[in-house]
Amino acid sequence: MDKLEAMNVFVTIVERGSLSAAAEHLDLSRTKVTRYLGELESWMDTRLLHRTTRSLSLTSAGKETLEVARELLALEASLAGIRNQSREHLKGQLRITASYSIVDSFLMDVISSFIAKWPEVTIDIISTDQTVNLVESRIDLAIRITNELTPNIVAKQLGECRSVICASPQYLKEKGTPSNAQDLAHHNCLSFSYFGKTAWTFNGPNGPESVPIKGNISANTSEVLLSATLKGNGISILPFPSVEGLIQDGLLVSLLPEWQPKTLGVHAVYGTRKQVTPLLRAFIDHLSSEMEQSKSW
Repeated sequence: MDKLEAMNVFVTIVERGSLSAAAEHLDLSRTKVTRYLGELESWMDTRLLHRTTRSLSLTSAGKETLEVARELLALEASLAGIRNQSREHLKGQLRITASYSIVDSFLMDVISSFIAKWPEVTIDIISTDQTVNLVESRIDLAIRITNELTPNIVAKQLGECRSVICASPQYLKEKGTPSNAQDLAHHNCLSFSYFGKTAWTFNGPNGPESVPIKGNISANTSEVLLSATLKGNGISILPFPSVEGLIQDGLLVSLLPEWQPKTLGVHAVYGTRKQVTPLLRAFIDHLSSEMEQSKSW
């Protein structure tokens, strides 16, 4: 049995949701997909999937096997990418999507340095704060900041993004400066539309702390909240890379350093493992290296 291929079939079954969908995606017969799964389960000496005519789900052993299989396949793809990079000059196009704040604060610098190294590479940037379908939009790579990735996607965590509590000097002059997290309940708090509209959670000096908040402005993008904060409308929690320069210039004030908002994971999200070209692998590696060296995150 080709164990790597069997693992690839198993991972694809989970990601695609059925044996038939996996067979179609891998261009294999359903019989062969079933055989690969059976051989892997025999080799593991345990059942990996609960299967019915309408659904399938992972067993406990299946969950552990899935994690290890993904790591092994990613390693195999990395080795293949290194091999291919040593054989040819990188060229071609990448389509990358990320939020406006990520592009402006970090990603454009990464892209610029990558293109300087590989001048025959072209990159198409799709800036949006919406989660797009990578396949339908023909996206090679998405950069997402979240702790709740969609299940069954392929992703590599690049690092973590910290956020800061901040307000404009104008707002603080008019409304006063909070001295602790609970004071935020008495301020106008500007929140994201899809989370944190009624409460903010922090790691405080005495451990986790939740504060009920209210405010008259919410938005679905950090750019809008940043604009509202700069205009003196209230207090907000914003990604540090977006506000670092504004804090240094005195246009915003960082508040309550002893109360830290929850950090969010920064992820490189892409399609199936078989779609990781040498060019995409090289860019992900470059992106990961640049993030490790950056002090803004």
